[in-house]
Amino acid sequence: MNTKTVTSTIHTGKTYQYVDNGQPMRGGMKDVYFSPDKSYVVAFYRDMPDYNAKERLKKIVTDYHNSFFNREGGSYYKALYCWPTDMIATDKQVGLIVPCYPGHFFFKKGYAANDLIKGKEKEGKWFASPKFRNKQFALRLDETELGNWLSYYQVCVNIVRGVKRLHAAGLAHSDLSYKNVLVDPVTKSAAIIDIDGLVVPGLYPPDVIGTADFIAPEVLATKHLDVKDPGRKLPNRTTDLHALAVMIYMYLLYRHPLKGGKVHDLDTEKDDLLSMGEKALFIEHPADASNRPKVQHLNPKELPWADVTKIPYTITGPYLKELFHQAFVTGLHDPAQRPPADMWEQALLKTTDLMQPCSNPACEQQWYVFDNTVSPKCPFCGTPHKGPLPVLDLYYEFKPTVWRPENHRLMVYHNQYLFQWHVNRNVIRNERLSAEQKVPVGYFTFYQGKWVLVNQQLPALKDLTEDKEIPVGSMVELTDGKKLLLSREEGGRVVIITMANQ
Repeated sequence: MNTKTVTSTIHTGKTYQYVDNGQPMRGGMKDVYFSPDKSYVVAFYRDMPDYNAKERLKKIVTDYHNSFFNREGGSYYKALYCWPTDMIATDKQVGLIVPCYPGHFFFKKGYAANDLIKGKEKEGKWFASPKFRNKQFALRLDETELGNWLSYYQVCVNIVRGVKRLHAAGLAHSDLSYKNVLVDPVTKSAAIIDIDGLVVPGLYPPDVIGTADFIAPEVLATKHLDVKDPGRKLPNRTTDLHALAVMIYMYLLYRHPLKGGKVHDLDTEKDDLLSMGEKALFIEHPADASNRPKVQHLNPKELPWADVTKIPYTITGPYLKELFHQAFVTGLHDPAQRPPADMWEQALLKTTDLMQPCSNPACEQQWYVFDNTVSPKCPFCGTPHKGPLPVLDLYYEFKPTVWRPENHRLMVYHNQYLFQWHVNRNVIRNERLSAEQKVPVGYFTFYQGKWVLVNQQLPALKDLTEDKEIPVGSMVELTDGKKLLLSREEGGRVVIITMANQ
């Protein structure tokens, strides 16, 4: 074992060790070596970066590192990015020190049938393709690696928060794709990697145009132009937003939003360029069905997901339906119209409040979004919901004694929790929640043939319909039309209960 030492260019006298076995892991631009204890890697650039690139790297490991991690909420982001911590150099090479990914980002089992990818990184591509979850496919992932449909919403929330924070700092990732995001549906976590290519508008231009499948249409449509041509579009914040929308769509629906049945050119390369660039068209465009996937041409391993009539994007619920329309219809060729990351975050979180567990133990997805119909059923396995289903619509006080709907509802299931962000609209559900704000204040349960809300710590819970206080430690039955006051504080909400599936 050949252990070598390198010196930091930022911190005088600081050194790092790495193990050189002659066979580094090779990335797109770097050769990567592990430290002896595998807590970090040393990543050397194969080509010497120019002055500008070195300045960018220096800024990433100093100023940006400090502003992201050495302040409130920093520990949340530490788990979310694989952010370089130092810059090193030898006579001939420049490199970075990057922390190793946590253990849950490596496959414990990998494929169901063999150990071929056991121990490999959980790149997002494994979880965005239908064939890897298809029981007819020999190389499908083991069920213990896949999580359930709700897991992917929570994974997407983490990715979106990572992008939101970069954009808030005036940065763009420039190469968001499932290659540069590790995901683990089991722990519902994600990590954004390859941070060294960050784009700072006007200061550090992008190194690459992105990864195929995730490059924004305007970047592909103008890539033939010279880099200095004012008409040339390069990666920036709005191209990140295209890649982000594609990623969310693929993690929830396991298909690409632009790869459909329309042929623009018999030359495959030209066709790809047109269908993802200048002529890009959403496969589920409500007014233009010409790019719908043709079921007879689909690979059986990709069914039923690739069939948009069987599993339309509308199954993701009303909030995401609206944002997918904004991203792939309104904003596909108009970057300024693309939904920002914080809109995706709120839509994903509000959608998790519409989730119902499927009562069929053999259902592969296990969860689905309530579709607001009289007799709801799981869109994946067709199992109808059994029994009455309480739906809580949230209202806020628009002005004294005038209550308005919040466009936010909470579906009830056995042992579903009520949190402070449901009770009070001034408690925003984001990465800055305190530990105290994450503690449930009540829970719902099916008790003696009735749905009830058990008050765990709501001092002002009141049944407005019966004009009755509900003290902490007691419960209130959920019935059709009942109104409950959750909090008297400023921002406190009222819920109105509808019993669906009666």
